[in-house]
Amino acid sequence: MSRRSWVRPLIAMGLVAVTAVVSACGTSGPGETTSGALKIWALEDPVLNKIENKSIDSFKAGGGNASLETFGNDPYKQRLRVAIGSPQAPDLFFNWGGGNLKEYVDAGKVADLTSVLEENKAVKDAFIPSVLNGAKLGDKYYGVPMRGMQPVLLFFNKKVFSEAGAKPPTTWDELLTAVDTFKAKGITPIALAGTQAWTELMWAEYVLDRVAGPEVFKNIRDKGPEGWKDPAVVESMTKLKDLIDRGAFGSSFASVGYDAGGASTILAQGKAAMHLMGSWEYTNQLDQSPDFVKNGDLGWVAFPSVPGGKGDAGNLVGNVSNFYSATQDSKSLDAAKKFVTTELHKDSYVEALIEAGDVPPVVGAEEKLKKSPNPEYASFIYDLVLDSKNFQLSWDQDLPADDATFMLTQLQEFFLGKVSPQQFVDAVAAR
Repeated sequence: MSRRSWVRPLIAMGLVAVTAVVSACGTSGPGETTSGALKIWALEDPVLNKIENKSIDSFKAGGGNASLETFGNDPYKQRLRVAIGSPQAPDLFFNWGGGNLKEYVDAGKVADLTSVLEENKAVKDAFIPSVLNGAKLGDKYYGVPMRGMQPVLLFFNKKVFSEAGAKPPTTWDELLTAVDTFKAKGITPIALAGTQAWTELMWAEYVLDRVAGPEVFKNIRDKGPEGWKDPAVVESMTKLKDLIDRGAFGSSFASVGYDAGGASTILAQGKAAMHLMGSWEYTNQLDQSPDFVKNGDLGWVAFPSVPGGKGDAGNLVGNVSNFYSATQDSKSLDAAKKFVTTELHKDSYVEALIEAGDVPPVVGAEEKLKKSPNPEYASFIYDLVLDSKNFQLSWDQDLPADDATFMLTQLQEFFLGKVSPQQFVDAVAAR
């Protein structure tokens, strides 16, 4: 089961549909709302909700009072959209940061946490800067990280690489060389689940970042579709088109999915050499192809650098983290601020996340990660994020839902060769 499914964008629904899904919301049982308690909303997760309830127990032990209410993925955004401006709004709510949070900030519904973080500098400094910035809009902070980090990595089949005499690519030129090597041997160079556009989006995100740096997309997000007209977008899409035309993804990627038997299996079986995917790929492989992982054949590296590009080679894209944000009109705003500045960086909370397989967004976790179920992999992710200057939230989460859906449709057309780089830009810029 892909953890990616927890963060995929929802197309905006009409009020009638919203009303219909509210009844589908659930609670975590022990976290049912109690009168006078700080009301916290989060996404359902059978493992992580237990940890979040323990953080509430810790808060209560310190004299506070709080309760957790959880919701399934599909109803959550719609429930939040309806409730946030009403008396039923939570005091703290789970979100993905970036554009997902921006619409509520722009509407004046979210409390600015900048001053409380500045006043509690030890708390601010406890979080990895590139992750904390995931809920920073302009020069203000509107959220605090509360779950693990999920950057996108380039996974590879070590056995296939060894047999081909190839090395994992660290630069764009090395990637092209590897593509040519595997193509000549009749092996699909890169597995791609082309039936789901979000897998293709990862390529567009990284290539634009490596070519132009993070500011180009931030301009698109903050100033609107006109930002797509930046020349760097056509340049990066042209580079990506060259990769597609080179045969990097084979000829049948449009029929490959990311469910069981899809792109991950193709990699594990040695039918493909590489696979760009979120860090949850490790768990997927462990579940679907355990011998592939246990035999040490699954490898991973950061996305290659682009020589001459403006983007730092350490920049990341993916699911930065999840955040707790406070509602501006909360009658328990002081308690909400106290919760996010006392509970989310505690050793007990961090250690519980690690035990659950998450990589926590806090500094100084190196020794704790040795107790992770997969310490080598967890430490790699942690070090990668710790060293990153910028961690970009997946574009389909960082843009308005309608714009994201349209972009994904155009991107699939682009990968199929139906639109050129310039036509892609013209289409998304015209929104």
